[in-house]
Amino acid sequence: MDRLKVAILFGGCSEEHPISVKSAQEVAKHLDIEKYEPFYIGITKSGAWKLCDGPGANWENNNCRPAMLSPDRSVHGLLVLEQGQYKTIRLDMVLPVLHGKLGEDGAMQGLLELSGIPYVGCDIQSSALCMDKSLAYIVVRNAGIATPNFWIVTADEDIDADRLPYPVVVKPARSGSSFGVSKVSRKEELLSAVETARQYDSKVLIEEAVVGSEVGCAILGNDLDVIVGEVDQIRLSHGFFRIHQENNPESGSENSTVIVPADISAEARLLVQQTAKAIYRTLGCRGLSRVDMFLKEDGKVVLNEVNTLPGMTSYSRYPRMMAGAGLPFAEVIDRMVSFALNGKDDER
Repeated sequence: MDRLKVAILFGGCSEEHPISVKSAQEVAKHLDIEKYEPFYIGITKSGAWKLCDGPGANWENNNCRPAMLSPDRSVHGLLVLEQGQYKTIRLDMVLPVLHGKLGEDGAMQGLLELSGIPYVGCDIQSSALCMDKSLAYIVVRNAGIATPNFWIVTADEDIDADRLPYPVVVKPARSGSSFGVSKVSRKEELLSAVETARQYDSKVLIEEAVVGSEVGCAILGNDLDVIVGEVDQIRLSHGFFRIHQENNPESGSENSTVIVPADISAEARLLVQQTAKAIYRTLGCRGLSRVDMFLKEDGKVVLNEVNTLPGMTSYSRYPRMMAGAGLPFAEVIDRMVSFALNGKDDER
């Protein structure tokens, strides 16, 4: 049987570039090369696309050739520059391992839709919707699912610090991980926190802090055919959870421990999973997502955010939750590919 030709996109222009490279390294470790013929496409921080031998630490200097994904459906794959001429490589599918802006916000998904190549993950609309936390909150709240109380601050807009119920969390509305996020306990700290968030996005989200345990749920699949991972829980020693902001993430966080399975009751676990599935479907997610929530002491579940292309590093939450549900990472990759190839979206 011929192997599937799979382009694995990694790197990218966002602040999450190094996390993406680590995620791609983990994918490379677990990809079954008897089933798949991988083509590793690294995108530099400046936006250059390169076909390389793999996502190693020095991938940019690793026998790279300029390459691009063609939006021309007759090509259905890559254009690779070799000796002054472009040759084509037809692809069966694309596995984006990209995080943050221009990776999971709908931009890359738009290019993939133009190319006509099946791809892993959410479509344009759900990617863009989940990336903008304020829009996701509005849609989810209208479906009867709880969200934090929030306020939006646009570029150059002032906000009355006296009208907020402290503590609040200030974050970029459209950014990944914990870049630009601050917890504000006093009104005197608000302006600085907003300016920090504006370094990553002109649109800033201010949320009333939710008191409760931070929990997450990994979802894999399309429509009604979804697999739900084990629920995890963030246990903090101090401060607040800053994903991918650790000095040495491979050895653990300075202020948090991720517990899989979560130390919660069976009833709470089921409610978290059911809520995650409801959020996933409400936002139109497909392929995979990690749904982050708060579990309050009264048992109420509140949305935090949805990551449509979550981290896949050796220390990331998504693969650990799937492993907790009995799916090793190699099988998760197989399932992602299968869902992408057998999706029900006729436009792909």
